[in-house]
Amino acid sequence: MMRALRGWGTCPTGRDRHDQHGSGTVLVAGSVVVLMAVAAAILVIGSYLVAADHARGAADLVAISAAAKVAQRGDGCRTAADVAHRNGASLVRCTVRGDSLDFVVSVTVLQPVRVRLPLLPDGVPATSHAGRLGVINRG
Repeated sequence: MMRALRGWGTCPTGRDRHDQHGSGTVLVAGSVVVLMAVAAAILVIGSYLVAADHARGAADLVAISAAAKVAQRGDGCRTAADVAHRNGASLVRCTVRGDSLDFVVSVTVLQPVRVRLPLLPDGVPATSHAGRLGVINRG
C-alpha cells in the first residue's frame, strides 16, 4: 500500500505537483491590490464630484448675496468674499456691472478638494451670475 502512495506527489513528467504551492496567494494579493486601486480612484473621483457640486452651490449663494447687497447700495464684492469664506470656498473674481437699477454681479469661487492626487488641481472653480435687469415700474 505504501508503494502505491509514494508516487502520489509526482506527475507523469516527473515534476513535483507542489510547484504551484502559493500561487493562489499571489493571485489573491494581486486582486486585492487591483481592488484597492479601484477604490482609491473612486474616492478621488467622488471627492472632485462633491467639491464641484459644493462649488456650484456656493457660487450661486455668493452671487445672490452680493446682488442683494448691491440692490441695497452696498459693497457686493465684500459681501461675496465673506459669504464664500463662510461656505468653505474662496472668492476668485467678483464683478459688478450696471447701475443701481439694472445690474449683474458675476462671481467665481474656488472650492478646495479634500482628497486629491498630486498632479490634479487643488480646487474646483464655479461661476455664477445674479442681479436684476429691466425692472419696470408699471404702477
